[in-house]
Amino acid sequence: MTTINDVAQAAGVSPATVSRVLNGGRVTAERAERVRRAAAELGFAPNRVARSLRMQRSSLIGLIIPDIENPFFTALARGVEDAAQQTSFSVVLCNTDGNVDKERRYLDIAIAERMAGVIVAAASRDRTDVSALQSRGIPVVAVDRRPRGAGVDAVLMDNEEGSAAATAHLLARGYRRIACITGPQGASTAEERLAGYRRALQRFLGDDRGGPRPSASAKDLDLDLDLDLDLDLDLDLDLDLDLDLLHDYTRHADFKVEGGYAAMADLLASPQRPDAVFATNNLMAVGALQAIREAGLEPPEIGVLSFGEVPWAPQARAGLTTVQVPSYDLGWTAAGLLLDRIAGKEQPLRTVVLRCSLQIGQTTAGPVGVRG
Repeated sequence: MTTINDVAQAAGVSPATVSRVLNGGRVTAERAERVRRAAAELGFAPNRVARSLRMQRSSLIGLIIPDIENPFFTALARGVEDAAQQTSFSVVLCNTDGNVDKERRYLDIAIAERMAGVIVAAASRDRTDVSALQSRGIPVVAVDRRPRGAGVDAVLMDNEEGSAAATAHLLARGYRRIACITGPQGASTAEERLAGYRRALQRFLGDDRGGPRPSASAKDLDLDLDLDLDLDLDLDLDLDLDLDLLHDYTRHADFKVEGGYAAMADLLASPQRPDAVFATNNLMAVGALQAIREAGLEPPEIGVLSFGEVPWAPQARAGLTTVQVPSYDLGWTAAGLLLDRIAGKEQPLRTVVLRCSLQIGQTTAGPVGVRG
């Protein structure tokens, strides 16, 4: 019968290293691969059931996300899986569809199955509750969205800065009636991106109490992002849009194609329709593009900018301008933090914030009469 010592000898490592790989400890990718290859060649299969009984945990990691059909979460999940594959852990994928009750059932399953840890993109900032896992010693890492008040490690994006930079780009290209289609109220990503959009407009327009409207260039937004923005433009800031009308150009949807379509159709029916739209996720951008084309319009006549890539969308014929998001890196980093917690590393809570970048396409080339 093949033993752990046989695997160690074949892999050229110590039995302790083999044990770390099999039990989810952090080792180099090269050593982990040597151990797995040697174990496979020797037919070594550790008794996972017995091991989980000894350790009072399984070799499973739960990944709880809103929607695997969204390419953002597909890439994020791949990052988690690739990191987990360097250890003995397997990833169980759970889709909540943004439903807190469904999310709660998955959290209960994680407890019942004695999962080693859980990575969660919270369905609701205020209602997602991971305290039951924490009270049982199950490590939790929040990714993309952090539940309010949860004392957990987190890997996030700078949503507000990315959205402010996106809105600044639209202003710099000459758009003025800029709409924002954001996600459901209570979703932290939706609210942070809406806040960035509003902050950028406020910096350009003056405050909503009748403050001065500065004669400034878009670079005065002083955004701290590594974005490829051509913002050194002198803009005439005597705009028709008043901040009191911001609500009229803001729509909440469901982060899905259908929601983006309905919100854009509603905006196009406005007495003074917007000349640009910033969709705060990729699926809503696809829906917005569908509504725009059904109305007989084409970007960049109406500017379209998406927070997140739309790699599959035939609607983006002109080359969609997007805020590029590090979705794979979010998953990889979250898995790394979780594996450290599973391994018992004692360290303060960590929050990692990853940066975005702007990829400029033709859908924001500027309205007719403004393009150079």
